[in-house]
Amino acid sequence: MIMLDKVTIITPTWNDEKYIKKTIESVRNQTYQDWEMIIVDDCSTDRTVKIVEAISQKDPRVKLVRQKRNGGAASARNRALKESTGRYIAYLDADDIWLPTKIEKQVQFMKDKQCGFSCASYKVIDDEGKDLNKEIHMLPVVDYMGFLTNNLLQTVGIMVDTSIVDKKYLVMPNIRLRQDAATWLQVLKAGYKCYGIDEVLAKYRRTKKSLSSKKFKAVKGMWKLYREIEKLSLPLSCYCFVRYAFFAVWKRIYRKR
Repeated sequence: MIMLDKVTIITPTWNDEKYIKKTIESVRNQTYQDWEMIIVDDCSTDRTVKIVEAISQKDPRVKLVRQKRNGGAASARNRALKESTGRYIAYLDADDIWLPTKIEKQVQFMKDKQCGFSCASYKVIDDEGKDLNKEIHMLPVVDYMGFLTNNLLQTVGIMVDTSIVDKKYLVMPNIRLRQDAATWLQVLKAGYKCYGIDEVLAKYRRTKKSLSSKKFKAVKGMWKLYREIEKLSLPLSCYCFVRYAFFAVWKRIYRKR
């Protein structure tokens, strides 16, 4: 009999009634079944809570936690981290999707590599779930400086083995933008490298809203990350920012397969 190690899936949600059911089903359809999905609702005003509650009544592995006040994605993810009981921590936003073998293949990959931090490659879908035939493939290994200059890691593909990486490094800074990137930098700065899986195991949803209104905020957030969170010098910040901008454009073009 193969003994499995529990995976905790952290999902913050806010007014995601359009997507949340399919996101949860992508977890329930995993070939790897030893998991818990902690969904932290950040004061939704739509039907998100009712949808999650209905599913959790059928599957107790899906757990709903409700915030008393809206605190943003970092606060929601930190709440889920505090409630987590799994050896592995994985992140899945409320509008993204995992392919059925995602957990199984990523856990096995990390055990084979004996690594504590990994990221799977992913494909991009549009607001309606249509496959855009665009994929982002991870580099074999990413370290601290590598991530500063090439913001390739995506939350939908991240998994951490807490028997290797201390959970304290997964506590996200209380900022509204780039809190996930700041967290991966915390892990990398602590000396852990992120190993990439060159196989598409997830779907990242690029909504119309993220394509337009969030562009300026993303740029502003990245500069703030360099200067205020990481406290890089101005020359190094400029160098990292230019490379970030270049690879950001590259990711918009993508590699088609």
